[in-house]
Amino acid sequence: MEQSGRSDDSSVATNIEPLLSSLEVDLSNARLSMPPSCCIFETPSILLRHRENAFLPNGFSIGPRYHGKENLAATGKIKIKYLKGLLSRVITYKSPGTMSEEDSKSEQQKILTDCIATVKSIEKKASDCYAEHDYAAELGGEFVKLLVLDACFIIELFRKYAGEIAKEQDDPIFSTSFRLQYLHHDLILLGNQIPWFVLETLFEKTKHPAETKPLVELALHFFANVFSSRPLPKETNLFRDQDIKHILDLLRLSLVLTSEEIKNNPGSGWQPIHSVTRLKEAGVKFVKVESNRILDIKFKNGSLEIPSLLIQETTETILRNLIAYEQCLPNCRPIFTCYAKLLDNLIDTTNDMDILCKKEIFDNWLSPEDATQFFNKLYNDTYVKEFYYSKLCDDLNRHCKRGWPRWRAYYVQNYFTKPWAIAAQIYAVIMFVLTLWQTYIKKG
Repeated sequence: MEQSGRSDDSSVATNIEPLLSSLEVDLSNARLSMPPSCCIFETPSILLRHRENAFLPNGFSIGPRYHGKENLAATGKIKIKYLKGLLSRVITYKSPGTMSEEDSKSEQQKILTDCIATVKSIEKKASDCYAEHDYAAELGGEFVKLLVLDACFIIELFRKYAGEIAKEQDDPIFSTSFRLQYLHHDLILLGNQIPWFVLETLFEKTKHPAETKPLVELALHFFANVFSSRPLPKETNLFRDQDIKHILDLLRLSLVLTSEEIKNNPGSGWQPIHSVTRLKEAGVKFVKVESNRILDIKFKNGSLEIPSLLIQETTETILRNLIAYEQCLPNCRPIFTCYAKLLDNLIDTTNDMDILCKKEIFDNWLSPEDATQFFNKLYNDTYVKEFYYSKLCDDLNRHCKRGWPRWRAYYVQNYFTKPWAIAAQIYAVIMFVLTLWQTYIKKG
């Protein structure tokens, strides 16, 4: 019996050995804690399922996340072309005299070597920015190559777009409108980012002495009209003490740092508010504000003041990625998530959208149905601990409970919107006055 027991124990030990080995490999390879510098994330599946296309690149992979995807491979040649143009230009201003082809190749190799060595020195720091993966370990030297190629491509793109350097006649980006549209979409995706300090480092290393515009200004110029026909604020001093993490983070900061309302203390919870149609019935007026501070929605003296918002194809993409970023980044204030909740409450139907469009608060380039639908589902499956519009919602709800504004709005809407109704009201008032006058005469 004892021998049988020992045999069973031996059999069990043999059976668990493969499992033990497998778990040991997982334990040694897994990133069990997220470095504090993590800021580039895979989109959570719970958010991805609502609109997958809003999180996936159309034509350009940036960084390691989507590298090697078959549908994005063709644009790799464009990045090489941009890198070659950058190296040639740097050679020209560093060695302005005539140079043989052999010397030119040697100088190009020297500059490229310097760029690679610089990025190599910050490779670990860059890899720590990516959640879920240690790309420096997984990709080896390919990770540094990706960072150099993609960073130089973005830098050249921004310079050309701002007119800092000339565009070639056959430029593959600017000679075709669809690729530029792709980039306005692809460069703002949560998982399609490279660290800002990599961009900044190579920008400074390849900058012409005559260049005066900082990288922040060039980036904001490229995305100038992503939210509104009024450009994003370009006061670069706003970002002087900010730890910019990547392009998506820069766009978020450009609106958060300039917002006045967001500086107020947020509430611990939020109260639903009525839709635009219901608020209008309660006497609320809607006023367009000429401002690029889209977060600063205010309620004053019965008027809801809303900064104008451009609704185009990339609007849903940028808002969804900003919301996903806030949900993923530890200790990040959910400002755009709150903004999405507020807009979803205001816009229930196409009639709500039409009211805001007629007031020119929304400049809608989509159909009313499409614009309404995306607002209705924008913040689904998100979590908000602090609500930055709690006071605004409380004030609106308090206003709607008052009787006089609701009665006045009802009366105006039903009796003063058409010429015949206005004439009838005037006639009724005249008849009422004459009746009173006649009664007074008779009594006299």
